[in-house]
Amino acid sequence: MSAALIALAAAYGAAAGLLVPRPAHRLSVEPGEPWRAQCPGGHPIPGWLGRGRCPACRAPYGPAPAPAAAGTALACAALAAAVGPRPELAVWLLLAPPAVLLALVDRRVQRLPDVLTLPLAALAATALGAVAWLAGTPAPWLRALLGGLALAAAYLLLFLLNPAGLGLGDVKLALGLGVALGWYGWGVLLAGAAAGILLGALHGAYLLVVRRVGRATTMPLGPAMLVGSFLALLLGAKGP
Repeated sequence: MSAALIALAAAYGAAAGLLVPRPAHRLSVEPGEPWRAQCPGGHPIPGWLGRGRCPACRAPYGPAPAPAAAGTALACAALAAAVGPRPELAVWLLLAPPAVLLALVDRRVQRLPDVLTLPLAALAATALGAVAWLAGTPAPWLRALLGGLALAAAYLLLFLLNPAGLGLGDVKLALGLGVALGWYGWGVLLAGAAAGILLGALHGAYLLVVRRVGRATTMPLGPAMLVGSFLALLLGAKGP
């Protein structure tokens, strides 16, 4: 059962990951600009879901589909292996593709769009609330809500202290991540927050050492926050 569940989660992740390049291309614009509606050749893009390739000129756009599918599949398989057949697995699998999309957009244009971060937080809270209601155990859900508020408040404080170091998009992303991490406890929440900051600092230090960026360069924090939260979520799902 466990192997079948992992394989099913990986297949779902791969299929969902193939749909990521198109919205990543459309959302990867600077603040104030409208979402992209055309392929590199100037042809209109039909909708938000589908392959990242223009049906008219066959030109590819957005992130490469194979790495996006592989990364999403690996994340979903790891979640299935850690969580097992518990009901919250459905929530994590639902959140995984938009989390990958957020990481790709932030990496491309250093932006976490509200159209992704806020619905992600709402989806996490609503779906986990449904799980808590079905299980008859409201305590984890209430802790998740408090965790989201706590992590968002912590990032808001960091933003106010150093607005050049992170943006309000990171604060809004922290709201959803805090909800997910809070489901497994305050220790998991702290571990995920610390891991995200540490990974961001290590990545920035590496780029400085290899001279790919300067000291004044602004670097996206969203991918590090997402990876750190993902790792903490895996540990939290496995339990002590």
